[in-house]
Amino acid sequence: MDAQRPGGSGSGSGSGGHTAHDPAKARRARLIMIAAAVAVLALAAQGIWSRHDAHAALERDAEHASQMSVEVVQPQKSSAGLDLVLPGNVQAFLDTPIYARTNGYLKKWYADIGARVKSGQLLAEIDTPEVDDQLRAARADLANAEANYALAKSTADRWTDMFSSKSVSKQETDEKVGDMLAKKATLDAARFNVARLEKTQSFQKVYAPFDGTVTARNVDVGALIDAGSSGGPAKELFHVAQADRLRVYVNVPQAYAQQVHAQQSAFLTLTETPSRHYPGTVARTAGAVDPQQRTMLVEVDVDNRSGELLPGAYAQVHFALDAGTAPFTLPGNALLFRPDGVKVATVDPQHKVKLLPVSLGTDFGTRVAIVSGLQGNEQVILNPQDSIVDGAPVRIVPRKAESGAASEGAAGAAGATGAAASSPAAQGGARPAART
Repeated sequence: MDAQRPGGSGSGSGSGGHTAHDPAKARRARLIMIAAAVAVLALAAQGIWSRHDAHAALERDAEHASQMSVEVVQPQKSSAGLDLVLPGNVQAFLDTPIYARTNGYLKKWYADIGARVKSGQLLAEIDTPEVDDQLRAARADLANAEANYALAKSTADRWTDMFSSKSVSKQETDEKVGDMLAKKATLDAARFNVARLEKTQSFQKVYAPFDGTVTARNVDVGALIDAGSSGGPAKELFHVAQADRLRVYVNVPQAYAQQVHAQQSAFLTLTETPSRHYPGTVARTAGAVDPQQRTMLVEVDVDNRSGELLPGAYAQVHFALDAGTAPFTLPGNALLFRPDGVKVATVDPQHKVKLLPVSLGTDFGTRVAIVSGLQGNEQVILNPQDSIVDGAPVRIVPRKAESGAASEGAAGAAGATGAAASSPAAQGGARPAART
């Protein structure tokens, strides 16, 4: 038994020593540990890199968001001049209301609205029973006055002959002559009264005063007619207008008054047909500025034999004006009005904002003349924010063809109003809408 114990013990000892010192197993263990460490490091590196990418993307998004999107425009040369566009009221060359000159009832009318009439054409007849009665009475009075005068004259002639032969006294003769003269005055008054009533009766017929078109008929058969005139309580019977030629009245602001003169060419456009031009000529100007509105009244005559223009319509009147010495023009909505003066916001090559001071010339409505401050190659921001500052990053976006024009036109009116406040053009009254 003692001999086996050492052998068993040695056998166990030899087996354990072989396992603990196996090089292959130790190598595998080390590789596994290294692989695990590498995997942990890779995961950590991936997490760190992902966080770095996310942070960089966030910074890029923040920088992109901080850039304003702007539309830009370049200054335009103003050598071609500009159109001053002002609202005008279209009126017929001759336009008159027609009133009755006598009282009565409408018997019949012969022309309705839209009818073309000639000068002297019968428009209506009025039944005047009261005037007819007055005329008959006046004629009776006239006959009586004629008889009385004839008797008085015969008597005066006889007494004058008798006075020549000393048959009657001078006093009696003078009385007869005086009575004759009184009867003569009564006769004259009766004649004038008959003539007046005959004239009044002639107003039973209403005639057209000139060639034209009936634009209104305000009475019908049987209506009570009162004699009257414009401004009175009487109602007008007809309205007649001569529209072969038209007068268009325009209130030109003081700032442009010296540039509009007689015989100057102009043309009209209508909102409903903007592409159709109706040529006209400045017939006359008031020659003075209205102290209330600070505008000068101008009349433009337009040939309308085609009948396309309607009296009473609203039109845009275009005057060609010299752009003056201003080298460039800008839309009114590109201007910034700051306490230190008028500026424009431009974009430099680094896509940063650069504010440039400018001097304004004539305000043409949607565009304003720039006298100084620009070279002509600047990229000027449209509709800049009031809070925009030098150095602010911006991103230029392309202008849409339609919306860009609309923006320049609509917002230009607001810009022009501001421009007017800082430029000599402000002294005009109504704000025009002009184009280059």
